[in-house]
Amino acid sequence: MKLHALIPLVAALVLAGCADLTTPEPHSLPATPLAFKGPVATAPATASQAQWWKSFADPQLDTLTEQALAHNTSIQQAGARLAQARALLRDANAAYWPQVGVSAASGRQGGDFNRSQNTAGTLHTLRLDASYELDLVGRISKTSDAAALDARSREALLRSTQLLVQSQVAQTYFALRALDAERALMRETVLAYQETLKLTERRHAAGDIAELDLARVRTEVAATQSQALELDRQRAEIEHALALLVGQLPSELAVAEGVWSETLPVVPAGVPSRMLDRRPDVAAAQASLQAAQARVGVAQKAWLPTLTLTAAGGGASPELSELFKSSAGLWGVNALLNLPLIDGGRRAAGVQSAAAQLDAAAGAYREQVLVAFKEVEDQLSSLQLLGEQAQVQAQAVASAERALALSDTRYRNGLVSQLELLDARRSELALRRQALQVRSAQYQSTIALIKALGGFWS
Repeated sequence: MKLHALIPLVAALVLAGCADLTTPEPHSLPATPLAFKGPVATAPATASQAQWWKSFADPQLDTLTEQALAHNTSIQQAGARLAQARALLRDANAAYWPQVGVSAASGRQGGDFNRSQNTAGTLHTLRLDASYELDLVGRISKTSDAAALDARSREALLRSTQLLVQSQVAQTYFALRALDAERALMRETVLAYQETLKLTERRHAAGDIAELDLARVRTEVAATQSQALELDRQRAEIEHALALLVGQLPSELAVAEGVWSETLPVVPAGVPSRMLDRRPDVAAAQASLQAAQARVGVAQKAWLPTLTLTAAGGGASPELSELFKSSAGLWGVNALLNLPLIDGGRRAAGVQSAAAQLDAAAGAYREQVLVAFKEVEDQLSSLQLLGEQAQVQAQAVASAERALALSDTRYRNGLVSQLELLDARRSELALRRQALQVRSAQYQSTIALIKALGGFWS
């Protein structure tokens, strides 16, 4: 009769707890266009998501990238955070199973009160305790879902870190190759200036030109050699940065001077914008948003009752030798229904906190999507303009080379002054260096586009 009398009260409390279980709506997410605004190339690409860097057909880049994947410290840290998230998931799933433990105690009690209650003396106990919480309202499952989404987010962040390191290795490597090409150009220019210096010295010795002309050529030789040394310094710094990316000491890595590949991989036409859903950082932000939504549900479940079943069995005896006899046995079974009534606003604050985290996660997801679209559009437009710039720059270099050849011939025949020859050579060198920089920018933008697309476009 007493149990039946409590049923209406429990039902009323459950309904009261359910009355305000509204899920906050996150901020609206950006609409996804069907395709990117920027133009894309039409040639087929051969890269795959797993090994996109192989599309550059550079064995040394392949080796460096594999070393970075194995030894880069950022990847190792991301892997450790993923392992931690998976351990937390296992911890959350442990609530689905009964909790069993063994407890042993030995104590002695005395005093007038214990003697009057016949509880004085020594007592030894040994118990096996078990408890199991029934997932009546789905609190345990919601907690497990949130932990699983956290693990999924960490897994995506690991892939994002791997992609970032891969792109950094490729960009650093091709920056090194660009400097190698520029250093070779500077050495070629120094040799040309030295040939001009020899001719000028002969003409000065013959009395054909003044010492001022000789001093000008010597100045150009020294200035060009200084620029070549500056490029050597920059190359050393970039090589040290590459060593950090592959997880080595700078003294352990030496990248031999070489040339870059002749062709760049290109993205095929018609790449759909929905591909960004598979970009690792976007996937991580989406999983974090879903985890925040699940945690709002967990916070709301705190208003509902919990039911825990417990059982205990063992023995109690004043003598250790009697502890395992049947006469010392004890056992107990309990069911605990718990519904907090007054908590000072703690549960309401928990829901508000979870809702605020949901809003923050929604804002982070929205920002990540917008950043992803911006990065793709940036690189698409950049590659188009760089392609046009490379064509115009090639024409300028060809004209400068022709002007230098004509000036050199006319100078040797005494038809133009030395200033005209030096000016033609400086102009030709500047334009050729600029052409190398444009080509380097094409490599950097291509790699950045591959990264922005999540490492693949199939």
